[in-house]
Amino acid sequence: MSNLTLALGRPTLADRIFSRSLALDVVLVAAGAALTAVAAQIAVPLWPVPVTGQTLAVILVGLSLGAVRGGLSMALYALLGIVGLPVFSDSSSGWNVVAGPTGGYIIGFIFAAVLTGWLAQRSWDRKLLRSFAATLAGTAATFVIGLPWLAAYLGNVGAPNDLASVLAAGLYPFILGGFIKAALGAGIISLAWAGVRRSDRRRADRLEAEGAE
Repeated sequence: MSNLTLALGRPTLADRIFSRSLALDVVLVAAGAALTAVAAQIAVPLWPVPVTGQTLAVILVGLSLGAVRGGLSMALYALLGIVGLPVFSDSSSGWNVVAGPTGGYIIGFIFAAVLTGWLAQRSWDRKLLRSFAATLAGTAATFVIGLPWLAAYLGNVGAPNDLASVLAAGLYPFILGGFIKAALGAGIISLAWAGVRRSDRRRADRLEAEGAE
């Protein structure tokens, strides 16, 4: 039997629920991209950057799949949108979206998933506070890429792109929502790990009872 897998490094939540295999890894990567596409449609229209549910999906994908699969999932999401599938916000697609004001955030999703996945592989996702720190780090990674990209776009279209203008357009409207989504992501992942641990205890108790018979 082949042990080929995309799940490199330490096990994550997905590895505790499913057995590692290349076929399953491909399914999980595709599922992560699909989840992000669905979350992108949960949006509050703003210019130049809308408020969407994507960040929550990205950090969930990264924390549950790990750095490699999480990063591949977000790269797949970006690629699907570029080639024409309506996976971006407001069912948009095409290279023009990535070249526009939100392109840096879409690219930033890849780095966010890799970072949160890397932290998850070091057990940052198993307790609520550390999980929250990991989700905040992933959220910050999105802005690290997204804000300079937005500044370049605003400059190209003749709009103000000084630091204050860029922060007002691309950061300040998202701070509260970012904290809420980070908290939700941390809570969801922590609850999932609690469920895994309960399942492990029940299995251990059952095996102990069977051994005593």
